[in-house]
Amino acid sequence: MYKKGNIVIFAILMIATILLAVFTTPWVVKNTNLGLDLKGGFEVLYEVQPLEDGDVIDESAMNATVRAINNRINVLGVSEPDVRIEENNRIRVQLAGVSNQNEAREVISSTAQLTFRDVNDNVLLDGKDLAPRGAALSYNQQGQPVVELTLQSADKFGEVTSEISQRPAPENRLVIWLDYEEGDTYEEEIQKENSKIVSDASVNGPILSDKAIISGGGIDAESGQRLADILNAGALPVKLDEIYSTSVSAQFGQDALEETVFAATIGIIAVFFFMLFFYRLPGLVSIITLVLYINLIMLFFNGINAVLTLPGIAALVLGVGMAVDANIITAERIKDELRSGKSVLSAFRAGNRRSLSTIIDANLTTLISAAVLFYFGQSSVKGFAIMLMISIAMTFISNVFISRYLMHLLVSSRLFDKRKGWFGVKESEIREL
Repeated sequence: MYKKGNIVIFAILMIATILLAVFTTPWVVKNTNLGLDLKGGFEVLYEVQPLEDGDVIDESAMNATVRAINNRINVLGVSEPDVRIEENNRIRVQLAGVSNQNEAREVISSTAQLTFRDVNDNVLLDGKDLAPRGAALSYNQQGQPVVELTLQSADKFGEVTSEISQRPAPENRLVIWLDYEEGDTYEEEIQKENSKIVSDASVNGPILSDKAIISGGGIDAESGQRLADILNAGALPVKLDEIYSTSVSAQFGQDALEETVFAATIGIIAVFFFMLFFYRLPGLVSIITLVLYINLIMLFFNGINAVLTLPGIAALVLGVGMAVDANIITAERIKDELRSGKSVLSAFRAGNRRSLSTIIDANLTTLISAAVLFYFGQSSVKGFAIMLMISIAMTFISNVFISRYLMHLLVSSRLFDKRKGWFGVKESEIREL
C-alpha cells in the first residue's frame, strides 16, 4: 500500500524550493555587495606610524584610526567599504566603485591636523578648539567659496587675535596650517604651490567671535566642501604610510564577474547531470537540495552584508562539490546495501547510518582548514575562508538533514520497493539473501 501523502509532501517541498529560488534570486542579485575585483575599485595597504616620536601604536590607536578612516570614506560616498586591521600595525582599505584614486588617497591618508600658528610657527590653537562639526562651506561677500570654522570658545579666540593684532606687520598674521610637521616653517611653506598653509590672514584687531575663515589657496566649492568634511570627520591620530596599492577597472571587474558566473553555472549544471545520470532518484533529491543550498548561502551572505569576491565565488563552487560529495557518500552506501539484497527501506536506513560519520569527518577537516585560512590569511583569502565555512554549515542543513528527510519521504512511501534501479543499481548487481 503506497503512502501517497509522502509523495504529495515531497512534491510540495520540491515546488516550494524552486519557487523560493525563483522569487529570491532577483533580490539576491540586486543586493549582493560585490568586491572590487568584480565591481572595480581601489585597494590600498597602509602601515601605521606614530605622529610623534615616543607615541605608542596600541589597539586603541588602531581602532581610533579605523573609525577616522571610515568617517573619511563617508566623504567619498563609497558604499560598503572594507577597512580592516592587519598584523597589528597595518590597515587595508578596499573601496569598490571608486573612480578617482588620487582623491581617495588624499582624503584617507591626510592626517588633517588643524593648527593656528603665528609666523614663528608657535601653536596658538589646534583642532581640539574646533567645535564638533565646526567646519562648513560658505561664501564671502564677493560670492567666493570659503570654509567657515566655528570654534568652541569665542573668548579664547578673542584673546589669541588680540595678542596677534598688537604685533607689527607683517608679524600680525594668524596662520592656519593643515598637517604641520616638525621642521616646517612659515617662510618656506608660504612659497610652495601646494602649501600646507590654508590661510594666513592679517589680524588688525581682536575678533570677538567664534568664527574663523579659510579662504584663497585655490578653494572652490568642491575642494572647500571636501576640506570641511575632512575636518569634521576628525584628525587621524597617526600617520599612514602607503606600502601597497592596486586598482581594478570597472570594465575588467564586469568582465570577470560575467565569465566567473558563466563558468560557475556550467560547473553546477554539469554536477546536476552527473548526479541525475549516476544516482537517479537520490540524484534528483540532491539537485533539489543543491538549489536550496545555493539559495540559502546567498541569502545568508547578503543578510550579514558580506562582500562577494572572485575567491568567494570559487569557494561557493567548491562548496557545491562538497555538498554533492555528502550526497554521493550516502547514495553509494545505499547502493552497497541494495546490492547485498536488502529492501529499499532497510538499505536507506543502513546507508544513512554508515555514511554520517564519514560526512562529518570530511567536512570537519575542511572546516578546520578554512578556519586556519581565515585566522592567518589576508584580504581575499579571508573572503574565501568565510564563504567556505558558510558553505560547510549550509551543507549540513540542506544536503545532509533536508536531503535525508526528502529521501525518507520517498522511501517510506513504499512506491519504490520494487524499483531498485531508480537508485542507480542494476538488477544483475543485486545478491539474493
